[in-house]
Parts: sequence; C-alpha cells; structure tokens
Amino acid sequence: MRESFLILFSALLMSAGLPSEDPSRDRSGFVELKQAIPGIVYDIRYFGNDNFVGKQVDGYHKAAAYLSREAAKALTEVQKELNAEGLGLKVFDAYRPQKAVDHFVRWGKDVNDTLTKAKYYPEVDKAQLFELEYVATRSSHTRGSTLDLTIIDLKTGQELDMGSPWDFFGAISHHDSPLVNATHTANRNKLRNLMKKHGFKEYPQEWWHYTLVNEPFPDTYFDFDVD
Repeated sequence: MRESFLILFSALLMSAGLPSEDPSRDRSGFVELKQAIPGIVYDIRYFGNDNFVGKQVDGYHKAAAYLSREAAKALTEVQKELNAEGLGLKVFDAYRPQKAVDHFVRWGKDVNDTLTKAKYYPEVDKAQLFELEYVATRSSHTRGSTLDLTIIDLKTGQELDMGSPWDFFGAISHHDSPLVNATHTANRNKLRNLMKKHGFKEYPQEWWHYTLVNEPFPDTYFDFDVD
C-alpha cells in the first residue's frame, strides 16, 4: 500500500512540474550548449538515422546537446581559443540518457542487425563489440560531463581531417593510431591539447571522446530525455 502511494505521489509531482525523488531525472545541473557557448555547432546523429544503430536512438527527441554546467564552462574556454584562430567546435553527442545506452545494448546483442556495418564497423565482428568495449551497459556520457566533438573551420564549416569519422569502430580511431598520417595526428593533438588544457581527459580508443576530470556527478547515471 505504501509503495503504491509513493509511486502515485511521485507521478503527481512530475505531472505538476515539481522534482521527483529520482536523481537521474534531475536536469537542474545541466545547460544546453548552444545557449551556453556562442557559435558552437551540432551534428547530433543519434537524433536521426546516420549512426551505428541506423535509426533514431531512444531518448533523443531533439537535435540538442546538454552538459553539466561545470563541463560547459570549461568547454567555453576551448571554444574561445579556437575562435581566435578562425576555428570552432562541432559536437556530435554530449549527455546521453541511460535509455539510449540500453538501446545500444539491445542493438549490440542482435548480431543479425548489420545494416550499418559497412560504414561504422567494417572490420569488426559485431559479436565482439562488447568484448572490445565499443558497446557497454554504462557510459560516461550518461554522467553528464562527457562529449564527442571535433574542430571545424569557421569560414568553410568543414571539419579538420582526423583520419577517421566520428563513431567509427576500429583501431584507426585510437588517439595515437599509426594508421593515420602526420596531418591527422596534428589535428587530433590540437584537439587533445586544448581539451586537456581546460580540464578534460581523453579516451584513448576514440579521438573524439572527452570527459571533464573533475566531473560533478561521478556516480549518477542520468536518464532524462534530450528534448
């Protein structure tokens, strides 16, 4: 009886626009990046079909990007430095709801769904995606201070050539991959050096992936929608 009452009470709070007791639904510590960082560009592919799942991902109801206030503040400084050189940031993904991660897991377990293999993981057996840690049940993105991004030329809007596309599953995407040329390495290092300068750490297997070192929610996996 008490459990039923608590569930009903929580539902009433949510319908009234009041915060529930579930911390994973609390977005008060987050900001939308286009509102926080002038000129930042989006390419939120999980909102569409051009991603490794091949369809819109659960929890993405808008082409938007959220980060913790602390991570957004640090990212603002990266943008300022790039802007001084006629460059800027493009974001592919930032905060990611847990329901989206769950969607990735369901997709990963369906080894017969290889619709996007040719583009996103041509040399990787889908059955090995969990073992190789390309898909996992938890993601640092869900804690709200991790994002995927690249650098663009402000005049042309073109991305700097990093040697492999975003979200490409393969050794060529590793930060220090010997499979890329000197220009690719220099561009990757430019992004890495700036991000580290302003408090982020890289993920060695993905040149585009960074997490704020002093993230404010290290133990919370959020699940509010991107909308």
